[in-house]
Amino acid sequence: MGSLQDRASLRRRVDLAIEQSLAKQRIVGTVVFIASDGDVIHRVAAGSDDREAGRPMRQDAIFRLASITKSITTAAAMALIEQGRLSLDDTVTRWIPEFRPKLPLGGEAVITVRHLLTHTAGLSYGLFQAADGPYRRTGVSDGLDQPGLTMIEELSRLASVPLFHTPGSAWSYSLAIDVLGEILARIEGRPLPEVVERLVTGPLGMTDTAFGVRDPGRLAVPYVDGPPPRRMKDPDLVSPIGAGSGIRFAPSRMFDPLSFPSGGGGMNGTAADILTFLETLRKGGGAILRPETVRAMMTNQIGALRIDIEPTPAWGFGFGGAVLMDPELAEVPQAKGTWKWGGVYGHHWYVDPENRLSVVALTNTALEGMAGGFVTKLMYAVYGAD
Repeated sequence: MGSLQDRASLRRRVDLAIEQSLAKQRIVGTVVFIASDGDVIHRVAAGSDDREAGRPMRQDAIFRLASITKSITTAAAMALIEQGRLSLDDTVTRWIPEFRPKLPLGGEAVITVRHLLTHTAGLSYGLFQAADGPYRRTGVSDGLDQPGLTMIEELSRLASVPLFHTPGSAWSYSLAIDVLGEILARIEGRPLPEVVERLVTGPLGMTDTAFGVRDPGRLAVPYVDGPPPRRMKDPDLVSPIGAGSGIRFAPSRMFDPLSFPSGGGGMNGTAADILTFLETLRKGGGAILRPETVRAMMTNQIGALRIDIEPTPAWGFGFGGAVLMDPELAEVPQAKGTWKWGGVYGHHWYVDPENRLSVVALTNTALEGMAGGFVTKLMYAVYGAD
């Protein structure tokens, strides 16, 4: 694509898109890294890390990654599958015997690792439910709140609620990757943070990305959509998605050693580390995964099931992210096969294999950096599309 070949023009367009978003107070601060043909062609930090303190954003800022964690946990699971220590067809009860949520109408459910990886297990998130919904009533955490909640208690609460659909019958974004994370921990006989470091972040040299925070002085202050964006409270309840009751945040969760390591949302890290991870996969898996495993991750694994959080049925779902099936229907300039995801603290990323492109955009503004106008503006700037 010609517009991607002119790197100087791409950088100017991206910088302008960021400047306009900051001027309109859609975001407080951002770090954007872009790689093309294996080269980092642009890296920029803009806006404020801490607006009230007058501290500018820096390229090595550490962000609460939220659901960007999912792709990393997924990669760790795929590594264990390659080693023959885990199978897509393993039942959850093989590894977590006590985790036995019932079917919607009662009876035993059979949930497999494949169901967890593809969000077809029948689980959900409390943020999609009403204030008196079943997860809220039983105290289930979405992995972003309730500092000090242990995994044993979280799984007990989650298993006490019937599934929302029969496993494999529908796609529903959910706590499935948190359950998967516990499976990885039990297989390895060590905490999930150590598993992920051994299988993914360690081999890739992602030294700033972990379930804790390596350097608190570089931790970006989180904000909530405005106008203008306001500083996030602790705890905080952020505007709902759809008919849900809202997203419950507790920024201090990461500092409580008793908080369960959320495989779906508990990591912290930098844009540079996430780009390293994505580029490793785009190039075939490097030191962590085989090329055929990466191809499976970036291939639709849910057939004709609909990703209900997308506005059109143009997207499928692989392992660790959504897969673009029909760019025309989606009305995006990205190529077919683009693999993407984001995080509610204000982030998004995508890998466009056809154009040999990887983009990471971390912001400190929820939810704008994940699902607001900034996402679209930046994408069109990258591709030079109208």
